[in-house]
Amino acid sequence: MISGDVLGERARLTPDKTALVVVDTGERNTEERNTAGRNTAGRNTGERLTYGELDARAVCCARAWRELGLAKGDRVAILAHNRVEMVEAFFAAPKSGHVLVPLGTRLTAQELAPILEDSGPGALLYDGELADTVHALRERVEIPHWIALDEPVAEGDPRYRDLTASMDPGEFQRERCDPEDVYCLLYTSGTTGRPKGVMIPHRMVAWNGYNTVCGWQLRADDVSPVFTPLYHAGGLMAFLVPLFVIGGTVVLHRGFDPGEVWRTVEAEGCTVILGVPTIWKMLLEAPELDTVDLGSVRWLISGGAPLPRYLQQAYQERGVAFKQGFGMTEVGVNCFAMSREDAVRNLGSIGKPMMFTEVRLVDEEGSEVGSGEVGEMLFRGPHVSLGYWNAPEATAEAYDDEGWFHSGDLARRDEDGFFYIAGRHKDMIISGGVNIYPAEIEAALVTHPAMEDAAVVGVPDDRWGEIGVAFVVLRPDVRMAPEALARDLAAYLEDRLARFKVPKHFRRLDEMPRTPYGKVIKGELRERFLAEGGEP
Repeated sequence: MISGDVLGERARLTPDKTALVVVDTGERNTEERNTAGRNTAGRNTGERLTYGELDARAVCCARAWRELGLAKGDRVAILAHNRVEMVEAFFAAPKSGHVLVPLGTRLTAQELAPILEDSGPGALLYDGELADTVHALRERVEIPHWIALDEPVAEGDPRYRDLTASMDPGEFQRERCDPEDVYCLLYTSGTTGRPKGVMIPHRMVAWNGYNTVCGWQLRADDVSPVFTPLYHAGGLMAFLVPLFVIGGTVVLHRGFDPGEVWRTVEAEGCTVILGVPTIWKMLLEAPELDTVDLGSVRWLISGGAPLPRYLQQAYQERGVAFKQGFGMTEVGVNCFAMSREDAVRNLGSIGKPMMFTEVRLVDEEGSEVGSGEVGEMLFRGPHVSLGYWNAPEATAEAYDDEGWFHSGDLARRDEDGFFYIAGRHKDMIISGGVNIYPAEIEAALVTHPAMEDAAVVGVPDDRWGEIGVAFVVLRPDVRMAPEALARDLAAYLEDRLARFKVPKHFRRLDEMPRTPYGKVIKGELRERFLAEGGEP
């Protein structure tokens, strides 16, 4: 039987090993956090839980859900920032057979309501800091049980700790879950259209953990900070589950603070660190990086969005191994792997598919493309999800009869088997009958010395069918008129790319619109350009 109860199994094997360290931030400001919350050795003095202790808490959580009358297969939603209770709830689900539904903390009540209506949870656990959102949700959706992780926002809402404190973790009978039973519903970020709930089975959670340990060569002495949100597949599956499989230690941040992250890396001796490109840029610019001791770090890895090469080179120049990975909620967040040496030799590559991860690159007709050619990535294997909750048409469109998931992501493969991301199929620009891949243009743009961020989208054009428009965020000290900026960037790209790839228009932004996990919301950029009339 393949079960997703990774924590339970690890607690059985190494109950006294430290599983989770909670960074103690409290409500202090940045200056206060520099000295507070640390002991004399520099280690964080927040809560430290062994595998045995954390597993007992997850058992009490599972028992509390049962006491509420929730049965196997019932959904339990949680709306909270990173905190111990999020981890407890995630690992309670495989013990009780309930289906966890993590909710995005940056979403409004209007955005969350359709997700709750679609998933139909029997209970919702909520963070006190999100009280306004919870109040608004009560007016929109009916949920039998509202459970407060802090102070209740309404009379009668029980406190989570009161419920779990009365539970005895002993003599707990774990619900038997089949490999294909749904473990959790992870709703896609929804950069376009209504978010869909990806059905993650127990088999997928377990396989992701085992294969990531093997493919990424994780070790029992690895320590990793998790500051990406736990409501997202990356926060849950990239390191949390795999490190618990091998028996490592996770250092949990409530949110992302660059200085706090670097201080924690040094204080806790972190060895492997995951981030998205936006986060790696902020960490690179943090003043703490100039003084932090990175001697414990084995390697860094980026995912969630294409990684600009200059970022990878900047960290490698500091003597730190930096890799790029790739994954999707639907196929597991860890699909490729490479060695430290390969990350240097194959700059820009996401690596090779991990063991038993089948990947095909196909053209518009579904035929395999050759080495060096761009095609859509199709995935098949034990790491692929079941489909979309309550969405049979969307499932049939993405998952074919032979078990292949059609990702919509474009990539090329070199003769040595290393993959390189070319962008999203829906983002590809067909101009004058020629395919143009925005990721290639963006990678060139961000190397410009005045550039902070860049994104390229295609818009309709009467002559060419489509043309490219580049949206750029410049460094704060750069002053340049729009016309001069366009001329300068066009000339810069013409020295590096074929002329037909150079965008016809350039627009400067103060900030790039992104999802909570770092992906550019290109639909918003396209709509903005069209709303302006598409004029230079």
